[in-house]
Amino acid sequence: MIFCTECVMPSTRPGISFDANGVCSACVAYTNRSLVDYNKRWEELEALCNKYRGMNGPDGYDCMIAVSGGKDSHYQVHIMKDKLKMNPLLVSVEDNFKMTNAGAHNLRNISEAFGCDLISMKPNLRAQKAVMKYTFEQHGKPTYFIDRYIYTYPLHMAEKFNTPLLVYGENVGYEYGGFGATDTYSAKDQIKNGVASGIDIDELIVNGANRKDLNFFQAPDEVVIEKLEPIYLSYFVEWNSFKNYNIAKKYGFHDLTHEWNRTHHVEQMDQIDSPAYLVHSWLKYPKFGHASATDYCSRMIRYGMISREESINLVKKHDHDLDPRSVREFCEFSGYTEKEFWEVIDRHYNREIFKNTGCEWVLKYELT
Repeated sequence: MIFCTECVMPSTRPGISFDANGVCSACVAYTNRSLVDYNKRWEELEALCNKYRGMNGPDGYDCMIAVSGGKDSHYQVHIMKDKLKMNPLLVSVEDNFKMTNAGAHNLRNISEAFGCDLISMKPNLRAQKAVMKYTFEQHGKPTYFIDRYIYTYPLHMAEKFNTPLLVYGENVGYEYGGFGATDTYSAKDQIKNGVASGIDIDELIVNGANRKDLNFFQAPDEVVIEKLEPIYLSYFVEWNSFKNYNIAKKYGFHDLTHEWNRTHHVEQMDQIDSPAYLVHSWLKYPKFGHASATDYCSRMIRYGMISREESINLVKKHDHDLDPRSVREFCEFSGYTEKEFWEVIDRHYNREIFKNTGCEWVLKYELT
């Protein structure tokens, strides 16, 4: 396990690579932005919009945006609706967990602030709980069911509403290091990036769930996807989480200020919709030795906001410390006792990079 010499990302992040100087692929990609002509790319985005503009009549939808209500979702709608004058239909998948006040506000706000129709899907709750317990225990991926729908549902809706131009936010693999780290605008292969792939559907027919419960689990067939134009907005603009946040606030986006100070995050603006969902993203820590604090400290280093030394201290303080509220609400939703919950977590610790001192798990490799 080694760490990037510029940020704090470890080599255990799935799909990440390092150059001869020990710099991770995400930092290399960020540096390469200086070689990109973003004015030209904006013209390419305008041309794509013009291709589909008004395709369903002067008053019809001419693109679709996959949203959660978060800061990046607000930024995407700002670009497509306000800047490019498209008429988007927004689609979201709600995770059925108890929402924060900010999360509930933001999902309503993104419709009202921009004047957009929003279709929000709540998946089959019984099936979600059944599949969630299995994927949590066997794969350490408790929200795999929801994440799969987040990737597949917009594709189905784009076909249904005849809006081939389907807009996503950033290309995660390229921006932050991971599988599919190619600087491309096309998001057609997004579903293969590992977040919501790798588990066969037949494996998920468990705990009373059946195929009829997994209505959107399969993506549309390749013939349908080839007719769609799913894109990463991050290809066309200089993607910056904090810039997006500042723009979103001007449209009424709420962060967690005065509501909840999360112990395992170094910011209070990302993935703020539901505390229980964060168990999934935190599980990167026992499996790969890093979580949200590493992710955001690495971004802040690249953005020139903090030093690497400051980041090291923040990561050591926060990354391991899963917030008690997330644990409590996850257990309330799923039916685990907290003892049972931590027993499952213990099974997912990667013994190659962690050692158990008897009272806690400690990384064998120190971030320096």
